[in-house]
Amino acid sequence: MTVNISLPNDVTYDITINKLKNTYFDRKVVIVTNPTIKSLHMDYLLQFINAKELSIVTIPDGEQYKNMDNLELILEHCFLNKLNRKSLLIAFGGGVIGDMTGFAASIYQRGIEFIQVPTTLLSQVDASVGGKTGINNKFGKNLIGAFHQPLAVNIDPSFLLTLPLREFAAGVAEIIKMAVTFDKDFFEYLETNDLTSNENIIKAISLSVKTKAMVVNQDEKENGIRAALNYGHTFCHVIEKETQYKQYLHGEAVGIGMCMANDLAYKLGFMSEIEVKRVKDTLKRFNIPTSYKIKDVDAFYEDFFLDKKSLDDKIKFILPKGLGDCIITSDVSKSDVIDVLKAYNEI
Repeated sequence: MTVNISLPNDVTYDITINKLKNTYFDRKVVIVTNPTIKSLHMDYLLQFINAKELSIVTIPDGEQYKNMDNLELILEHCFLNKLNRKSLLIAFGGGVIGDMTGFAASIYQRGIEFIQVPTTLLSQVDASVGGKTGINNKFGKNLIGAFHQPLAVNIDPSFLLTLPLREFAAGVAEIIKMAVTFDKDFFEYLETNDLTSNENIIKAISLSVKTKAMVVNQDEKENGIRAALNYGHTFCHVIEKETQYKQYLHGEAVGIGMCMANDLAYKLGFMSEIEVKRVKDTLKRFNIPTSYKIKDVDAFYEDFFLDKKSLDDKIKFILPKGLGDCIITSDVSKSDVIDVLKAYNEI
């Protein structure tokens, strides 16, 4: 299956969901990966990739390593191997690898091409599509980065066979996110179907990618509808920052953030109590966390202002509007948000 991204600036590329195909690159290629993926899947990838010159750079595995130091490792490897503006990077791993490789590609000699070969469910359904790249710093998540679209995204579902159950569940959280905000029928499918079957997970990946592509094609740089894909993330990024990116996988923090957003949506009259429960029950069905103990409500609230979506003294929230629709609003009173946060302070 192939899904196309076609942007107004004449940038177009395909997202393929299938077994990898043999490809030859008449240029220098660097594969960026982490030790886990290298040991599990590098031999498989190299069956399909041939290049004029090919090398591999390995960076540490984990969200806490998505920083300037490891970005420098990628860039240093590129310089030592004398890559030029016609060279290519291949991101071979999950969301961290994809984000860092894409960012390195966006700034190396003012921009070179890269390809995404995502190996986790979360990166296959979300992170690899749409051209968001970046790193974290002490102020928050993905606050340094660029929009830099890949040359292609090659999704091979066979990589999921070695994915730990916890990582799989983290990816399902992003699938649920898209269903709640854009597709009620898809959400109802997720309520009752087993995604561990090959047929079902390929269907879920395909529907998620089609949804993401539809949104990105309309709004590449998140000036409007693309912000809806951040449902749950305003809360999620604060949780990740507070726990120093060590306690939760990104998708797990998204799950908790979705629950917080739903509670706010219920308070404001956008969701019914039953709808809030259905989303929480679906998250629990896939073993995705739904609760978090907020220690300092005021500090948690202030961290919202470091979010990229916030403007001046306004916090932008993405809130479900029933199931299958959402609202993007900066018109939420501090008292309403604090009331929701206090409930998590009492857990």
